[in-house]
Amino acid sequence: MRIRVNVNGDWKTADVWPGSSLLFALREHFGLAGAKNACEQGECGSCSVWLDGTLVCACLVLAAQAHDRRVRTVEALGGEERLHPVQEAFLEAGAVQCGFCTPGLVVAVADLLEREPAPDEAEVREALSGNLCRCTGYAKILDAVRIASARIRGGGA
Repeated sequence: MRIRVNVNGDWKTADVWPGSSLLFALREHFGLAGAKNACEQGECGSCSVWLDGTLVCACLVLAAQAHDRRVRTVEALGGEERLHPVQEAFLEAGAVQCGFCTPGLVVAVADLLEREPAPDEAEVREALSGNLCRCTGYAKILDAVRIASARIRGGGA
């Protein structure tokens, strides 16, 4: 089946098998490797993207469900000249070890801070509850959220 998806502001088309996930389409048809294929069950958050502005696990969404819709991925954050404040904060805090979970965490944190620029600890933990990391122990990730939140609110870090 043929799908047409607005990915990071550009309309793209692909011929996909009807049972293909959005994650597969993003990675294999559109060349966007930021969302990672890990659990394939929506448990780890490594494939987090926005679908029409809502955070979803791309492994649980059929590519056909994204037809004529907007998808934003981690590749849409930042740019060639400057990283997104969340990406900068992850680097500064040392919240990246193996890096596999990082794109999903960055998307989840960016989503949180777009909705709530000054989240409390409970809101941060809830927003990140769908993301698993086997390397960091989460302390540095929480530090990165605090740094990014301060920067987004204009308070530096």
